[in-house]
Amino acid sequence: MANDIFNTKKLGFGLMRLPKKPVTIDVEQTKQMVDAFLDAGFTYFDTAYVYLGSENAARKALVERHPRESYTLASKLNAGVAPTARAAKYQLTTTLKRTGAGYIDYYLLHCLMQSNVEKYEKFGLWDFVKEQKAKGKIRHFGFSFHDSPALLDEILTKHPEAEFVQLQINYLDWEDPKVASRACYEVARKHNKPIIVMEPVKGGKLADPPEEVKALMCECDPNASPASWAIRFAASLEGVEVVLSGMSNTAQMADNLSYMKDFKPLTEEEQAVIRKAQEIMGRATAIPCTACAYCTENCPMSIPIPDIFAAMNKHLSAGQTAEAKAAYAAAIDGKGRASDCIECKQCEGACPQHLEITGLLKKCAAALEENG
Repeated sequence: MANDIFNTKKLGFGLMRLPKKPVTIDVEQTKQMVDAFLDAGFTYFDTAYVYLGSENAARKALVERHPRESYTLASKLNAGVAPTARAAKYQLTTTLKRTGAGYIDYYLLHCLMQSNVEKYEKFGLWDFVKEQKAKGKIRHFGFSFHDSPALLDEILTKHPEAEFVQLQINYLDWEDPKVASRACYEVARKHNKPIIVMEPVKGGKLADPPEEVKALMCECDPNASPASWAIRFAASLEGVEVVLSGMSNTAQMADNLSYMKDFKPLTEEEQAVIRKAQEIMGRATAIPCTACAYCTENCPMSIPIPDIFAAMNKHLSAGQTAEAKAAYAAAIDGKGRASDCIECKQCEGACPQHLEITGLLKKCAAALEENG
């Protein structure tokens, strides 16, 4: 299969973490970011049915303001939130209505993993995307994936019609046994599938790595941001067509454009720096949550799990126990506490990072609650 379905520069604008004002999406700032992105020659925008407010923001900031041929738009169908096959398939109708884009350039079956892969089969969603491509409602289809290399190989063997695959790839997860970035990357390459990279900065964690890592990177290139190292690592891999960055403000956009407009792969010296950073961060104790919030969508106790983990990481990574407790108190204001968890484990089935959330919540409660 020729990898000719992408004709774009390697940076993609992920619309999952758009700027807020203070709770709703800041559309005016998003417009500025969209314009800067397009002006720099980039074209790939990524949203999803389950990204709250994102598809509507894409319509207002992008679709209503720029010619349709000047950009490409990706969105996703998430069977996990659909009670029936009909409801799952109707997501595309909703996406087209929200975005006003007329068609979706790259449509993905969203977040495939062991806990939901059979639902995509049962609902006939592989046949559905083929039918929608034939009708012209989508131009290309693939899937995003969060599980083992063995399952990825199984899916790609069963569905060679998938035109591309979206994988979580970053230098911290490259050899992580749960995420298995490298092994999944190699499976996609074996099947000759173009690769879209998500979470290159691991939910922002690699934009603010430990001080030891920052010093290492600064010594090599004092003008390069930590985020630039992470994104260039992913973009340097053969077969990677687009690296998504979930930019949240104009400053992040400006930084990303500064080094991706004229992208240069990592040098041998820079690759050595990355390997050293991997060694340093391999000793880290932080909870590797990327704050996607999939875990909270059906939590019966309304526990703000990502915010609680972010507070806990202040305690684990920096020893800032007082700051961690203050952040925890703010996180649970009007919401469930870590100790309110009833261990239904729906969150663990939804977690793309395969975290043992119920056990981690117990540790958070012990460390951060007043009776802990």
